[in-house]
Amino acid sequence: MSQDYNNPAFKKLLQKLQEESWQLELIISGFAIFGLFTIFDPLMQSVADAEDNEQIYKFVISLVATISCAILIFNLVLHVLLRGLWIGALGLRYVSGDIDYDSLKYSEKFTKYLKRRVGSFDRYIATLENYCSIIFAISFLLIFYVLAITFTILTIAFTANYVLDSDWLPGWISKGIGIPFMLFVVFGMLITFFDFVTLGSLKKKKWISKIYFPVYWVFSFITLSFLYRPLVYNFLDHKFGRRLSFVLVPFYIGIMILSSVKYQNSNYLKADLNSNDMIANIENYEDQLANSKVFTGDVTIPSKVIKDSYLKIFMPYSETVEDRVFAINPGLKPEKDIRGLKTDVVKINTNNSRSKRDSLTKVYIETFGEIYSIRIDSIPFESNFILSQNFREELGFETYLNLDSIPSGKHLLKINRMRIRNNDTTYWIVDRIPFWHFKN
Repeated sequence: MSQDYNNPAFKKLLQKLQEESWQLELIISGFAIFGLFTIFDPLMQSVADAEDNEQIYKFVISLVATISCAILIFNLVLHVLLRGLWIGALGLRYVSGDIDYDSLKYSEKFTKYLKRRVGSFDRYIATLENYCSIIFAISFLLIFYVLAITFTILTIAFTANYVLDSDWLPGWISKGIGIPFMLFVVFGMLITFFDFVTLGSLKKKKWISKIYFPVYWVFSFITLSFLYRPLVYNFLDHKFGRRLSFVLVPFYIGIMILSSVKYQNSNYLKADLNSNDMIANIENYEDQLANSKVFTGDVTIPSKVIKDSYLKIFMPYSETVEDRVFAINPGLKPEKDIRGLKTDVVKINTNNSRSKRDSLTKVYIETFGEIYSIRIDSIPFESNFILSQNFREELGFETYLNLDSIPSGKHLLKINRMRIRNNDTTYWIVDRIPFWHFKN
């Protein structure tokens, strides 16, 4: 049956399915909205976690999933509301039929105006039906648009990182192929976008269409448009669907702007300022992080008030930390960097014995300790970091400072980071964390 799509019986079946599709739409929307609201907060958490830990792959995947989830939630909730209004209008029509303007006994001016502007109640129901069907369909088309933008950006990033800046490709290949391809993708992206927003204007002129066709063909694979192209052209050939699809875009932009609006009640005071000698940010204190969703700062201590004779310092690991270690001690940088996505199906052999790996890990941690310097007020402390995990099971580096020589009262923990560039050594501020020490 699916092969013989011109068969009258098949067309009759499609017509019947179209008339009854609203029931499936409501069922799918209901289950989808429940699932999307359930998963939205974990996705937001995953985006923030990936950004905090500088995990680019996880960040991209989580961000795309979050944007897609937000689009679906908005569209499907709008669809359910309009579909509910449509069902209510059908019920009302069953009771009272069409609008009888004459029975309202309005003046001739208002009667003519209402007949012209409001019109038939059946037309109102038909308009609601069109809105509902198009919004439901476009919800999933917009997800493909998000994926198209994502894959285009990833193509540019992949070309820049793995072709132009490649260490294993000869220069004449990386530059001779990478630069033309990068220019083709960038300009092709702009041309394709222009063709999209102008509803295919580049496809209409004979000589322009011949030049544009290779770009269109390549980007059909980059953006995966060959999967959803029938949906796109079905929208474009329908005036109502075309108009609605373009109205939704500024609607999303407006929602993004409104969601970013917040009230600021002070010219100087903010709760999210970095810790220093006058500010204590929650992200630096483990006892306050325990019951909150705030992400761990670059440095944490147990509490604002330290009653023990020692101070624990924890610094979470990130890929940037490892890059800094390699910059200070190039001998630790492996020939093949195994960071990034991997699978347990294919085991990666680093050709390092356990004893050699342990010795390199020891040098790695010692180098980390050389990069960071610790002071309490003006007193320097020697740090002996070990690899550990904090209360959130985050991997990081931990050390303990003896506070016997520190008097009671307020103090400021200072963490600086060494940086070497062009044989010039400088120290950058990592964190300034205030705390109070009271001896038991």
